Amino acid sequence: MIILRYLFFPFAILYGLVTFIRNFLYDNGVLKSYSFAIPVIAVGNLNVGGTGKTPQIEYLIRLLSSNYKVATLSRGYKRKSQGFVLANANSNAEILGDEPFQFYKKFPQIQVAVDANRKNGIEQFLNQKDTPDIILLDDAFQHRKVKAGFYILLTAYDDLFCDDYILPTGNLRESRSGAKRADLIIVTKCPASLSETTQKEIAAKIGSNKPIFFSEITYDDKVYSGDKSIGVNELRDVDKLLLAGIAKPKPFFAYLQRENDVILKYSDHHHFSESEILEIKNKSNNHPIITTEKDFVRLKDSILKEQLFYLPIKSSFVSGGDNFDKTILDYVGTSTRNR
Repeated sequence: MIILRYLFFPFAILYGLVTFIRNFLYDNGVLKSYSFAIPVIAVGNLNVGGTGKTPQIEYLIRLLSSNYKVATLSRGYKRKSQGFVLANANSNAEILGDEPFQFYKKFPQIQVAVDANRKNGIEQFLNQKDTPDIILLDDAFQHRKVKAGFYILLTAYDDLFCDDYILPTGNLRESRSGAKRADLIIVTKCPASLSETTQKEIAAKIGSNKPIFFSEITYDDKVYSGDKSIGVNELRDVDKLLLAGIAKPKPFFAYLQRENDVILKYSDHHHFSESEILEIKNKSNNHPIITTEKDFVRLKDSILKEQLFYLPIKSSFVSGGDNFDKTILDYVGTSTRNR
């Protein structure tokens, strides 16, 4: 696989040239970007997948929703609907996509919509009677047609964009220079014990003049299913099936796994067929099935529901969380006053 990636290096050069020209045209106004008189925060990455966008969006929702009317706008990856869709009581993961549906179920106080055309999606929000105060754009760092007011770039601790290469040789959607569009950078999925010295070394390696923060993924001490819950410590001594359809499931498995557990891995945003669900049921041997929150919203109404539990995760800052919060709140407050 690694050899193939190097063989594809000429295609990486071509892909990099195409993305460079596209960004150049947007940066110089040849291709038009649209701004809006409302705070718009875009969260995204340069690498393909696995940087923790969903928990970061959820962090922002918790930070902002007590004082502002918050809306999230996502592409709705792998959904079976088209155009702009505003979440409602009839929505499900097939209509919205798994992550937007997760936002909708988890945060009933916010508005959640999907639209591959982010410009149209924002306009649809603003044409509503109940317009939001803030719009969070999920996975929109490369969506140049909309010029967000604030850009948050995520890069994983074990897969820094500054160490990567453009597709298909590496996993970058565009060149590393795209990081200059960010207003701040978050190194995600860090060890909780990450020292200040190591943080400074990573910041120097990234080489940005923008603020750099360091966050970790924290796991809940319980797994949940509707009105039921089981303590993780209790689960560790129980035979179970662990299931994940996310980009980087290794930490999830490591947090829960014991020797006799059955492990099933699927591709990111995987849509489970009836035959696959039956296979999962058979392999579980009637033991608890523990999955990620994103997978749970796709499986909760299946024949697995009596056995199915999910493990919630959160993003929290290793250090400097107060400064991050202040930066976001200052941007939103200033933008709201200046609308």
